[in-house]
Amino acid sequence: MDAKDILIEAHGRLPELVDVAVRDLTPAQLRWAPKAGANTIGWLVWHLARGQDAQIAELIDAEQVYLTGEWAPRFGLKPDPSDHGYGHSPEQVAAVQPENWHALADYYAAVHARTLGYLRGLTGDDLDRVVDENWDPPVTLGVRLVSVIDDDVQHAGQAAYVRGLL
Repeated sequence: MDAKDILIEAHGRLPELVDVAVRDLTPAQLRWAPKAGANTIGWLVWHLARGQDAQIAELIDAEQVYLTGEWAPRFGLKPDPSDHGYGHSPEQVAAVQPENWHALADYYAAVHARTLGYLRGLTGDDLDRVVDENWDPPVTLGVRLVSVIDDDVQHAGQAAYVRGLL
């Protein structure tokens, strides 16, 4: 198994984590916070999908999936490429209001499909390409893709934990 296959395997585990976190929840449950100002299941899953979408779109120099369909209104939001949840205030977290659990699962599925398509086309040499020189050491494509997985797994786990608190 090479590095690309490991990335594909790791990303391949995310849809089930997302599904376990959101399946069959009501809109009210998706918007419930364990305490005032805390992240909701809906926001956590929306954010993990938005982060992956924005980062992969940047890597392939394409428009974000979020902007290519009617995704934003399904979350009670306007389509904004810079709105992906980083630094959100409690009010912004509460503003993410998925119409139902399918909105989250469907959006993540669309993002995931694009990500897997991209990963399948990579070579080992591609993974060594520097994609961000603002860090020391500079960030390679391989490191960026691992970072996406890391963020997504953490947020999916947080969503599953909040679901357990319901």
